[in-house]
Amino acid sequence: MKLLSVNVGQPTALQVGQHTTVTGIHKHPVPGRVRVTAQGLDGDHVLNRKHHGGPDQAVYVYTREDYDHWSEALGRTLKPGTFGENLLISGLESAGVRIGERFRVGEVLLEVTAPRIPCGTLGARMEDAGFVKRFARARRPGFYTRVLAGGEVGRRDEVTRIPAPKGAPTIAELFDLWYSAAPPRQTLEGYLTYPLGLRLRRTVEELLARTPGP
Repeated sequence: MKLLSVNVGQPTALQVGQHTTVTGIHKHPVPGRVRVTAQGLDGDHVLNRKHHGGPDQAVYVYTREDYDHWSEALGRTLKPGTFGENLLISGLESAGVRIGERFRVGEVLLEVTAPRIPCGTLGARMEDAGFVKRFARARRPGFYTRVLAGGEVGRRDEVTRIPAPKGAPTIAELFDLWYSAAPPRQTLEGYLTYPLGLRLRRTVEELLARTPGP
C-alpha cells in the first residue's frame, strides 16, 4: 500500500443551492512532506466545525480503488483531492475498512473512526445536485481517522494496515445507518464498544434511544 497524494484546502466560496458558503472541500496535492497533528494537516482549512474536523475527524482518507470506480462511472479522470480527502492511498476499498483499524503512514499513526457522510457541499463541488444520492448509493464513502502519533507524511510513503479489534463494524455498515432502518439494539450496543468518532457515537446513541428493547 502506498500514499499517492497529500491534499490540503484553502477557504473557497462555493454556491450550495441558493446560498454561497465558504468551504475547504477544494483540496489540492502539495509537494514535499506535510506535518500531521491531532488536529489534522498543516495548511489545511476546515470551515464547518460542526460536522467536520476535530480530533476524531482529523484526517479524511480516500482510496485509489474508490477513485477508479468514480472515474469509470463518470467517464473522466478525477484529480486527487476531488472528494476533499487529505490522504489518497492505494491498496484497498474504503467500504471494507473497520472501525479501530490503524494505518501507519510515514511517521504518522492513524485510527479509523467513522465514514464520511455526503452533504450538499459535495454535490456543489461535483457540480451535480444529485451527486449526494449517487455517492450514498455507491457505498464508497472513505473514512475519517484520529491521529494517534503525529509526524510528517509525503507522497510515496509506505502505508501499513494494522487490523481492528475482533468483530469491529465496517465503514459500509456504519455508513448505512444514515440510509437504512436501524439495526437491532444488540448491534447498536455492540457498535459503542469500538472507538467511534464522537459525532458517530452520538448518532448511534440517539438511534439506540429510539430503538425498542428486546
